[in-house]
Amino acid sequence: MKVAIVCDWLLGIGGSERVVLNLHQLFPDAPIYTSQYNRESIPWFDDADVRTTWLQKLPPSLKKFLPLFRAYAFSRLDLSEYDLVISSCSAEAKGVKTGPNTVHICYCYAPTHYYWTRQEEYHKNPGFPFGLNWLARLGLRIFEAPLKRWDKHAANQPDYIVTISTYSQANIKKHYNRDSIIIYPPVDVDRFKLKANPPSRHGLVIAGRQSPYKRIDLAIRACDKLRVPLIVIGNGPDHRKLEKISGRTITFLTGVNDLSIVEHFQSSLGFIFPNADDFGIVAVEALAAGTPVIAYKKGGALDYIEEGKNGVFFERQTVSSLTKAIETALNKKFDYQKIEDSALRFSAEKFKKEIKRYIEEVGS
Repeated sequence: MKVAIVCDWLLGIGGSERVVLNLHQLFPDAPIYTSQYNRESIPWFDDADVRTTWLQKLPPSLKKFLPLFRAYAFSRLDLSEYDLVISSCSAEAKGVKTGPNTVHICYCYAPTHYYWTRQEEYHKNPGFPFGLNWLARLGLRIFEAPLKRWDKHAANQPDYIVTISTYSQANIKKHYNRDSIIIYPPVDVDRFKLKANPPSRHGLVIAGRQSPYKRIDLAIRACDKLRVPLIVIGNGPDHRKLEKISGRTITFLTGVNDLSIVEHFQSSLGFIFPNADDFGIVAVEALAAGTPVIAYKKGGALDYIEEGKNGVFFERQTVSSLTKAIETALNKKFDYQKIEDSALRFSAEKFKKEIKRYIEEVGS
């Protein structure tokens, strides 16, 4: 079977890139088609046949400016010679051309955020560098309607859609009117497994890209109010703003390596997950470290947080609601081993097994 893998971009290490890595491990001879590839930022694909579009000539920092050009590039990418095309996408990669004998499976993380589920957020704060948010808003006003039509048309290109959570499944049905099945994304649970003699636990932790929709500000304000130590791991456009609102109990760590992040997760009393993410791989990594998750009761977290067993929910994205949930979590005795066990069903091995079985099922 001649297989091709397609993804929106390969510009850094994240959850979607981990999915592409696992697909590459399943099909090592399949070329990977993408709009742009930054080999220095993501060294996982040195042994892969990565084929980029003409957008590779542009700097990776322009990614946010390019949805119109990505739509054009992918819609003209003809993959009709392949028996199987797997598109891994949350944006434009699903719009590739395939032939009548090609099976196209789209592993869709969500309907494209800047047109559908986070439209208001992108209008309010596009997150463009160099004071160019005004240009982004102008572009959204001019091109949004035709690009939404293109995106909906592109979502009808795949023969089958697989998604990552019940939250994304509902949004795909709502915005694309497509049915989908759920295969949870791969999490490197083995890396976070508890040691034989785990470190003592203290304080709370939060990790991820520091952008507005992640609502890291809520975690900081709640921990400041309670005077609870909080370690904030990561960086992003909101970094300086978050530092300004932080009190003495907040510690920022921007250069945390793979080993250190495991230690921080395993030594924390709880991981705060204050946004409605489509899935939230980092929250499942915390579970794999035996750490309870304090999560906003919306999004992908509903698929893996069990109230009182491996975490605590808060109902509203407010400081008072999160503060109450933190107090509940800190006053509860959790079974850390059972929390770790709750993450095992999201392993990379299970992802590969389920994807392979599904391909055999639809391709037979």
